[in-house]
Amino acid sequence: MADFKMNSDKYLFKKKLGLRRKSKKKLFIESTLMFFLSLFLVYINYLIPNKNLLLQNLGITLNKCFLLIIELILNLRDVIFVIFMFISVPITLALLIGSVFRLFRILKRRKSNQL
Repeated sequence: MADFKMNSDKYLFKKKLGLRRKSKKKLFIESTLMFFLSLFLVYINYLIPNKNLLLQNLGITLNKCFLLIIELILNLRDVIFVIFMFISVPITLALLIGSVFRLFRILKRRKSNQL
């Protein structure tokens, strides 16, 4: 068994930490990208029509969504039953045919052994 030192737990990720600071150029590029992304999101928000109406109907919409999710979960049980039926019928038929065939072979051997 491996010999683990109890003191090594606090240094588990010591070698994996990047302790270097980012250069000014990289920080500038990241801040520029963040700025343009925020401007893009503001522009997309500006393009959405009827914001006030959407916010007013948010409660009703969330309620309808919740009811649809509950209905989906209740109907999912029926769908699972139908899928089970479609899968179990061929398996049942294969098992029945296999058992009858095996019984037939066993009975056929007994008759040949008795002769």
